[in-house]
Amino acid sequence: MRKFELIAPCHFGLEAVLKKEIIDLGYDISQVEDGRVTFIGDDEAVCRANIGLRTADRILIKVGSFHAETFDELFENTKALAWEEYIPSNGKFWVAKAASIKSKLFSPSDIQSIMKKAMVERLKGVYGIEWFSEDGESYPVRVFLMKDTVTVGLDTTGDSLHKRGYRKLVAKAPIAETLASALIMLTPWRADRILVDPFCGSGTIPIEAALIAANIAPGMKRSFLSANWGNLISKEQWNDCYEEAHDLVDKSVRVHITGYDLDPEMINIAKQNARAAGVEQLLRFETGDAAEFSHEEKYGFIITNPPYGERLEEKSAIPALYKKFGARFKLLDTWSLYIITSYEDTERDIGRKADKNRKIYNGMMKTYYYQFMGPKPPKPDRGKTNGLDQ
Repeated sequence: MRKFELIAPCHFGLEAVLKKEIIDLGYDISQVEDGRVTFIGDDEAVCRANIGLRTADRILIKVGSFHAETFDELFENTKALAWEEYIPSNGKFWVAKAASIKSKLFSPSDIQSIMKKAMVERLKGVYGIEWFSEDGESYPVRVFLMKDTVTVGLDTTGDSLHKRGYRKLVAKAPIAETLASALIMLTPWRADRILVDPFCGSGTIPIEAALIAANIAPGMKRSFLSANWGNLISKEQWNDCYEEAHDLVDKSVRVHITGYDLDPEMINIAKQNARAAGVEQLLRFETGDAAEFSHEEKYGFIITNPPYGERLEEKSAIPALYKKFGARFKLLDTWSLYIITSYEDTERDIGRKADKNRKIYNGMMKTYYYQFMGPKPPKPDRGKTNGLDQ
């Protein structure tokens, strides 16, 4: 079975979460860099990673890497890569994206154009043809330049992995599904603990929590570009991996996941999205005001993406909103609160210094994940047998 070096890009700041996911899938990590994790795997790993990873943006097969400071070097080194091992003679191929940081070559369009020409020259020589029909399957290439080191990857995913397929309708400022999953995985929350999102919008955080609780693979309901690459990965391999994912699902799990939002329309959208994700029976969505939030149970988790005040008309309302919510949280003295926001006075208005604070880039926006940790619940008394020690 052929081994690949596989690159999994992710949100900046979430590399450790993704690394753990990949190790849990059973693969060896070869490199961790800002915004991506590289690991070793075979064709089965391509399928399992696409279907099963919750925090990766996509899965790339690493074609090669080299140093280039001039366009001539970029052309010659790209041409030297063994493209024929990946792209058949009728394959449609292009450089879908080029990103450059601290490199002498920085124009994405020029990088894309020159690399495409180099690929054509290489494949012309290998296949003995002057013109490519490109009427076969798609083989998009993605390129990263960092300090003049060029890393070239073949995109096996297609639409980004955050597109699980369930979110037909979204809120004004939706959080990506991959980021929502990571936020949950950065907490000690487990399926037997209460989880509430009082600013749930279209329901992404509660839905991702339900998927985690029931062990539902995020890519189980969607297809991937490389499912049509018969020259690299067989249909049987894909079918086996989808089947494995189905076998691991456990919808009998008992969970306490709730999402609230002020807008009844958002609650309707969240319910529709939960239904599309197949988890509507595992969670509840209700209309509710975060400024009035309370809960009778102890040791719960609040994981939420409240308004940041990025829009000018909302800015003035943010301090009061955070202060009111902070006052409600103070009453929940055994609960833990996890907030992702770009609002810089979060700790002041919540009324407490965060126990941890992690910088995460939500797209191009710098945000902080404030973690206000409550006490651990007491361990159940194993000596009791009357069922009252829940």
